[in-house]
Amino acid sequence: MRVKDRVAIVTGSARGIGAATAARLAKEGAKVVVCDVSGQQCRETAVGIRADGGEALAVACDVTRREQVKDLVQKTVDTYGRIDILVNNAGVIRDNLVHKMSDDDWDTVMNVHLKGAFYVTQEVQKYMVAQQYGKIVNISSTSALGNRGQLNYATAKAGMQGFTKTLAIELGRFHINVNAVAPGFIETDMTKATAERVGVDFDQFREMAKERSVLRTTGQPIDVANAILFFASDEARFITGQVLYVRGGI
Repeated sequence: MRVKDRVAIVTGSARGIGAATAARLAKEGAKVVVCDVSGQQCRETAVGIRADGGEALAVACDVTRREQVKDLVQKTVDTYGRIDILVNNAGVIRDNLVHKMSDDDWDTVMNVHLKGAFYVTQEVQKYMVAQQYGKIVNISSTSALGNRGQLNYATAKAGMQGFTKTLAIELGRFHINVNAVAPGFIETDMTKATAERVGVDFDQFREMAKERSVLRTTGQPIDVANAILFFASDEARFITGQVLYVRGGI
């Protein structure tokens, strides 16, 4: 029970990596707030966590809307009295080559990843500073190192790393740890969408990813959730401003 009785907000947690993270934190004793744009999917994920013996609250929230973020944070505090852990996981893809990328493709990705993380962090850090304790885990990606057809996404995920390192400097004096996890190929709906974009069958896409991995395998959402759990726990008490790549080796 590494995060027993801690209160955690996980954005973008209705499915995929976010849902796996919410479930993992709940399994380790946290009270988890499942947050996503789809209220129905949030409720379904929260019901699954409670059925497995965990505690979860579902809150529909568009992280690009300041008022909805404020409502999310207020409902969390009203329900549980505090916020100990924040996982900035909400994200989207709008893949395209630079000469085909629209303003909407660019703005949507930037707003969800960067503005969304900024809004939620700004609201949550008030409570963490007051209680002199907090764990913030931001989700970056190996795409931050560059990836054809993902100029917007790669830029946003590189931005999340600078966001992480600067927050670690600013919030460290208040005993708040800020780290990032950067997944590689993880089998999610998002990677399926990428396979579709490049015109490759997903099974073939997965096999190509396995060949690039020194472990000759691909990642599952739980692999990322386990890394996030480590950063969210007091086992990582003396670690901050770091980026952990969960990519199976290249």
